[in-house]
Amino acid sequence: MSRTAPVHRKSWPGAPAGFFAAEAAGLRWLAEAEAVGGASVVAVHDVAPDHIDVALVVPGRPTPEAAEALGHALAHTHAAGADAFGAPPPGWSGDAWIGRQPQSNDPTPTWGLFFAEQRVRPFVRRAVDAGHLDRDGARVVDAVCDRLASGAFDDDRPAARIHGDLWSGNLLYSGGGAVLIDPAAHGGHGLTDLAMLALFGCPERDRLEAAYAETAGLDRRWRSLIGLHQLHPLATHAASHGPAYAAELVATAQRYR
Repeated sequence: MSRTAPVHRKSWPGAPAGFFAAEAAGLRWLAEAEAVGGASVVAVHDVAPDHIDVALVVPGRPTPEAAEALGHALAHTHAAGADAFGAPPPGWSGDAWIGRQPQSNDPTPTWGLFFAEQRVRPFVRRAVDAGHLDRDGARVVDAVCDRLASGAFDDDRPAARIHGDLWSGNLLYSGGGAVLIDPAAHGGHGLTDLAMLALFGCPERDRLEAAYAETAGLDRRWRSLIGLHQLHPLATHAASHGPAYAAELVATAQRYR
C-alpha cells in the first residue's frame, strides 16, 4: 500500500484571486534551477484558490557547511535568469504579493527603473497614506528613487531569478540542508535576496555571503549596496508595521541620495 507524503497546508480563506497560484508558480520556477545546482525549493503538492499544499520540511540545525552550500546554490539559482527585470514566473501574469501586500510584476528594461517604480515608491505612498511616514521622509526616499530610475546604480548583470522575500523565516534548514519556501519570485537583482537576509538576520550569514560572492563573482563594493536593496523590505514594513520601519527606511535612503 502506498503512503502519502506528509504535506503542510498554508491557507487563507478569502485570499485574493490568484494569491496561491502566484506562489506555486514562483516555487516551481525557482525549483527549475535545482537542475543547474540551484537552491532546494519546497515541492508543491496542490494549489487551490484558498490554500497551497507543499511538502513538509522537518526542521534541522543550521550548520556552517549547510549555509555555505546555500550560498553557492543561491548564486546558481540567480544565474538561471529571468526574461526581464520585474518579469513574473512562467505560468503567472500580472500582479503578485509580498506577504499579503500586493505588488506589480511588469517587465522593465533596467533594474533601477523597475526597483524604484515597482518595489519602493508604491510602498512609500502606502506608508504616507497610513500615517507611518511623513512627507519630508518620503521626499528623501523619492530622491533615491530618482537616482535609481536614472540608472545610477545599474550594472551589467542580467535579470536574476530571485526569491524576492528571502528573510530567515522563508529559509528552512532540514537534515538535507537549506530549503526555500514562500517566495515573491520575479526577475530582479541577486543582491536583493542577500539584502533581505542581512536585514533580518540568518544563521551563519557570513559563510553564506562569502560562498555566494565567490560563485556569483561579486566585486568588492557589493556590501556597500546592500542598504539600497533593503529599501524595498523597509518600505513594505513601513506601510504595514508602522513608523519604526519608516524611520529606518529614511535613514537608509539618506546614504544613497
